[in-house]
Amino acid sequence: MVAPAGWRRAALRNGAVLAYPAGWRRIKSDRGTVSAALLDAHGRFLAYLNLTPRQGRETLANWPAFRVAHNREEGEAHVVTQGAARGLRFRDGRGTCVRDAYATSSGAAFVELACLVAGARAQSVIVAAAPPGQWEREGATLRRAVGALRT
Repeated sequence: MVAPAGWRRAALRNGAVLAYPAGWRRIKSDRGTVSAALLDAHGRFLAYLNLTPRQGRETLANWPAFRVAHNREEGEAHVVTQGAARGLRFRDGRGTCVRDAYATSSGAAFVELACLVAGARAQSVIVAAAPPGQWEREGATLRRAVGALRT
């Protein structure tokens, strides 16, 4: 899937490229990662995208369990796996994705689609998230951004 005309791009050092809508803004994220978000007038997340290089023992085979365990280790609560799929085709790679829901330590709830994608040059993790009430509204855009990932 190709990102729509007018979408912006942000690249990692490993060559992976995140595409995000022009109305979204880049936000500060962990070193070596890129993030973009759609925020409301009060600065609350309506939707969020993050691209990170593969960093640990995650593999295409273990990704769903790895991601859910990682969320718990990060302090997320009530983590629930909603579904997973392996062997997915991306623009220039293959991936495994998991959809889950959780609550942050501040009590904010999110639904996320997190994928580990192995391309010719790199393996990267893309996360697309939104509060449950926004997922229906922003889900198509989030899925499009995930599908437009270049690795």
